[in-house]
Amino acid sequence: MGLITENNAHYYSGQQAYIESTGGSNISIKWNGDVTLEPTIAGSQNSNYEVFKNGIILTESTDYNLVNGAVVIVAISINDEIIIQLKKSARENNYGSYSYIKLDDIINNFIVAYVGDDKLMPSVKRTDVVFHAKRAIQEFSYDTLKSIKSQEITVPLNLSIIIPQDYVNYVSISCIDEAGVKKPIYPSNNLTINPYTNPTQDNEGIPIQDSFGNNILGTSITEERWANSSGDSIDNNLNSNSDAYNIARYSGTGQRYGLDPKYTQNNGWFTMNEREGKISFSSNLADKVIVLEYISDGLSYDLDTKVPKLAEEAIYAHISCAIISSKINQPEYIVRRLKQERSAKLRNAKIRLSNIKLTEITQALRGKSKLIK
Repeated sequence: MGLITENNAHYYSGQQAYIESTGGSNISIKWNGDVTLEPTIAGSQNSNYEVFKNGIILTESTDYNLVNGAVVIVAISINDEIIIQLKKSARENNYGSYSYIKLDDIINNFIVAYVGDDKLMPSVKRTDVVFHAKRAIQEFSYDTLKSIKSQEITVPLNLSIIIPQDYVNYVSISCIDEAGVKKPIYPSNNLTINPYTNPTQDNEGIPIQDSFGNNILGTSITEERWANSSGDSIDNNLNSNSDAYNIARYSGTGQRYGLDPKYTQNNGWFTMNEREGKISFSSNLADKVIVLEYISDGLSYDLDTKVPKLAEEAIYAHISCAIISSKINQPEYIVRRLKQERSAKLRNAKIRLSNIKLTEITQALRGKSKLIK
């Protein structure tokens, strides 16, 4: 039996048509697409679909209701055409979904294939499988799975953007120029810093406390000076032999011999402001479009997390090894065999997901035959 359950209309157009043959009231139309229809939650969430009767949009609760994944039409006449239409965002989220499998399906498949009589594990609690499956997703997301996400953001005048909700670590941050080309932005760890605390001090340098005994925090002088700085202002206030002067005047143009490569760029700088949960940028990036690429742990949507099918077997191997290793009185040779299988299948998953194409490698290597004059 094939694994594709929806037809082309469900996948490409996000719609399902139904023509009534008899007419009546409370006619139930089962939705057969892979995307789950979501009801409207008053004041917080809109449904991800719409219903049309003879080309006219219907109103939820008045003309139809959603019951157990089926659309129930309140009143319908013979030969009326009903179309269930996914909204654009829900339809686009379904594109390419066959490449992935949900974590909930992985957990169910593992219990069926590995747990029971005459199997690797006679009995295992589902909660144990869920725990180790989530840990597998987290570990695989850092260096194996396609877990890199990206956001296009305009840097506001306060030079800070909020770290994404599912952020774990950044991969790269780039500035987009007028031609749409991305230019890398580098961390300014050796130039400035975002102090984690800024206690207010008295004349003797002792932190001042409030009535509750906690230090009174002020604004960061370091951040204010960095936000107000520019290449010209640094030039006018520094000795021409200073490192900061050389960085400001010559880093972007390569006019000075012996430059430090980490400073030879003029695309801007950023710092991770852990205190405020933000990313701060240098003043020349104000009102510029930047793209933030970052790693998520893959669990931001709980059991609906999607896992590439090319890594499915590696997930099963990781779960079985983790569960057996955590049990007492397990033969060491079995634990060792499972660890070897996990390592081998993880290596295979990395190779598969690396998406190496021979034609692309050949194209990149063509430049090796060029003469360097």
